[in-house]
Amino acid sequence: MAGVTYEAANDQSPGGRGRFQMTLARQKVMWAYIFLAVPLLFFLAIRIYPTFFAFGMSLYNYNPLAADQQFVGAANYEKLWAELNNSGSVTQAAFINTAHYIIAGMPLQLIVGLLIALMLNEIRFMSTLYRVAFFLPFVTSTIAISWVFRWLYQPRIGFFNVVLQTFSLPQQPFLRSPDQALYAIMAVVIWQGLGFVVVIFLAGLKQIPRTYYEAAEVDGASRWQTFWNITLPLLNPSIVYLVVLQTISFLRMFAPVLAMTNQGDGGPLNSTTTVVLRVYREAFQRLNMGYASTLTVALFVIILVITVIQLRLTTRRIE
Repeated sequence: MAGVTYEAANDQSPGGRGRFQMTLARQKVMWAYIFLAVPLLFFLAIRIYPTFFAFGMSLYNYNPLAADQQFVGAANYEKLWAELNNSGSVTQAAFINTAHYIIAGMPLQLIVGLLIALMLNEIRFMSTLYRVAFFLPFVTSTIAISWVFRWLYQPRIGFFNVVLQTFSLPQQPFLRSPDQALYAIMAVVIWQGLGFVVVIFLAGLKQIPRTYYEAAEVDGASRWQTFWNITLPLLNPSIVYLVVLQTISFLRMFAPVLAMTNQGDGGPLNSTTTVVLRVYREAFQRLNMGYASTLTVALFVIILVITVIQLRLTTRRIE
């Protein structure tokens, strides 16, 4: 074998060089597959296998403390469908609240983040300090931030109510009101994730050639016309990416609701509970793993549909 390799390496004919080059190309491909196999196996073990395992558990009345698990087929999915159609169920409230978080929170976060990115893109003095200040909450512990804001929202002694009292304005219940609690938590989530949105928009703004703006200035375009006809269309990849990513982030919202509500129950009156919090309570408080897996599968399908829509939108833009 060594002789064959040596002869191929020393064969100076065109055919010999071709065989040797093909061998090197195949070796590169082989090593590429070997190195890619490690993260692929990790991904399969951490992501894919738990997904199929959760789907399997959703077909059982699964209790981790029981010796035998009872197969119930589609009973858990029938229960989910019944609760979604029951106006007084916690499950319906969880899905409705999650939709409220997405519909109200995600667009507001992107609009505010875009405005901040546009302003940061115009300044030079202390620009790095401002960027760090906006990005710092994103890398801070969500639980720590949630507990701080839980204190800030407190009646009478909370910072926000003290400010309202200073200006002779009526105090607000915030987290203790079914009408205000969801928006109080949403404000914290928007503020914490704002830094990530700003960074992505800034990266998109830096990719827009300055010649476009110079040409618009020569043509006498106003700032609004420049933004609407140049900046916004060229930011479309960043917008699509953030819309999908932040939608998924709001769909998976869990820690702020758990930390900021009384005993982590998603109250008051289930006004702040989310689908993931519902999964947590069913799985780890009631040990009803089967129904919790059913909720997880439903959430997985929703996220998958959003991801497919993202890919289709991106493909259309590229074409």
